[in-house]
Amino acid sequence: MTLGHGAAGPHLLSGLRILDLGTMVAGPVACTLFADFGAEVIKVEVPKRGDTVRDIGPFVDGKCLYWSVEARNKKSITLDLRQPEGRDLLLQLIEQADAVVENFRPGTLEKWGLGFDVMKARNPKLIMLRISGFGQTGPYRERAGYDRIALAFGGLMGITGYADRPPVRIGTSIADYQSAILGAFSLMMAIYHRDMHGGEGQEIDLAMYESIIRFTEVLVPAYDRLGTVRERRGNKHFAAAPGEHFRTADGRYLILTVSADAGFQRLATVMGRDDWLADPRLATHASRWEHVDELNAALAEWIENQPVEEMCRKLDDAKLAYSFIFSIDDIMKDPHYAARGTIASVPDKDIGPVRMTGVIPKFSGTPEKPIECAPDLGQHNQEIYGGLLGMSEARVAELTAAGIL
Repeated sequence: MTLGHGAAGPHLLSGLRILDLGTMVAGPVACTLFADFGAEVIKVEVPKRGDTVRDIGPFVDGKCLYWSVEARNKKSITLDLRQPEGRDLLLQLIEQADAVVENFRPGTLEKWGLGFDVMKARNPKLIMLRISGFGQTGPYRERAGYDRIALAFGGLMGITGYADRPPVRIGTSIADYQSAILGAFSLMMAIYHRDMHGGEGQEIDLAMYESIIRFTEVLVPAYDRLGTVRERRGNKHFAAAPGEHFRTADGRYLILTVSADAGFQRLATVMGRDDWLADPRLATHASRWEHVDELNAALAEWIENQPVEEMCRKLDDAKLAYSFIFSIDDIMKDPHYAARGTIASVPDKDIGPVRMTGVIPKFSGTPEKPIECAPDLGQHNQEIYGGLLGMSEARVAELTAAGIL
């Protein structure tokens, strides 16, 4: 039996209502993932200013494209949580919600009288997802944390780049997004436990650095049992021999990596390297890794001297995994992206259609929710405060004038 505060509907998460108190990326994107599949997500923003993402850009006619992507499918209300009346209104909303998500520095909500104990007293079934740089406990709990900090502390940045150069940041805010995905998954688990097993509400504590170190392969056990300290290796990886980013005859770059013995044998055949097949040094991946530079050099020469279309045909026929390194221009023109609807066009009343990544993944048994454009600041104040809390238009106007809304 689900709590289901929101309106029922045909989508996977119809009936769930989530309050998004977060700012920037990690917490809000966890909520966007719910909103994409039909949950009613109410974005709570600071009056007049709104979420920081609104001011980051890039902009089209004054509208932030970042906001267009990560606030889609949400409702926006304004509320000053630092004022007593704002606190009381949030607690009224808490009574009508399934979950609340926040990513403030630990202790912030408690300072405003809005700790989880206070919220749960108003709604015993409430689930609260808390995302922070270093978690709610531990000696570093009060430190500020954001994407690059988590990448550094979580161990990923230190192994990214080339050995003779400084560590390199990954091209997008991957710590934020991994935290959002892990946060959404953990929130869904807590909802399932509550609704299917009669559980109570609970608090989820997710540190951004933990969402990084959780996905660092064998970094921890290799150090623990073997004393291995992984260093930066550029584009080489211990599970791919051969494996690199290879320049093609037309000046593009292609990724080709081989781990399995059968795959290596097919590659050698495609390249006409019968000597590789007969070489005992190359019989296993472990032994090939000892000669990875030699293999990569030979493969690089072969790739750069092959007509591109012919090379792709050969690799396809051999069922080898490869890809050109795509720019966004390549992505937007690629037929596979188009065929799967990976990129969606979302109408926006102010700036016209905006193309962005669509709802992912696809489900066969439920209809896909049409994407709604990101809301204006406070666009749904009257709907939520009037409709959900029964507040009159005059009262909404009065609180707006007072800076509460």
